[in-house]
Amino acid sequence: MADIKLVLGLKDGKSVQKELKGAQAEALLGKRLSETVSGDSLGFSGYEFLITGGSDICGFPMRKGIQEARKRVLVSGGVGFSGLKRDGSKQKGVLRRRTVCGEVVVPTTHQVNMKVVKEGSTPLVEPAVTETAAKKE
Repeated sequence: MADIKLVLGLKDGKSVQKELKGAQAEALLGKRLSETVSGDSLGFSGYEFLITGGSDICGFPMRKGIQEARKRVLVSGGVGFSGLKRDGSKQKGVLRRRTVCGEVVVPTTHQVNMKVVKEGSTPLVEPAVTETAAKKE
C-alpha cells in the first residue's frame, strides 16, 4: 500500500496539504509529470489536477525526462540544482552531478505537487473559525 502526500496549489496562490492512502494513492501510480488527473479518483469530486512535481522517500526531486526510479545526472540548472556559490552569487558554466528521481509516480514517491486546473463544487479548504465567530455561538 502506498501513502502519498499531496500538495495542491490553489488558484488564489495558497496551497493545501492532503494525505492519500490505499486505493486513492494507487490511482496516482504510473502517472507522469505534466499529466492531468481527475479528482474523482482521488476523492475530490469535480476537480481536475495537473502534476507539477514531487519527491521520493529520501527527498530527491522528480525531474522530467528521467525514466528510471532514481538516477545521478549531470545538470547545469533546473530541478535539483540552483547553480549558486556558497556566498550566494551565480556561477556560469558549472555542471554538477545530482541525484534525482524519475518523472513517473512510483510506490517510493512520497510527495506529489499538483495544481488545480478545474475546481469542483465543494471547497478543498474548510473556512477557518475566527475567535469572534466562536464567541457568538
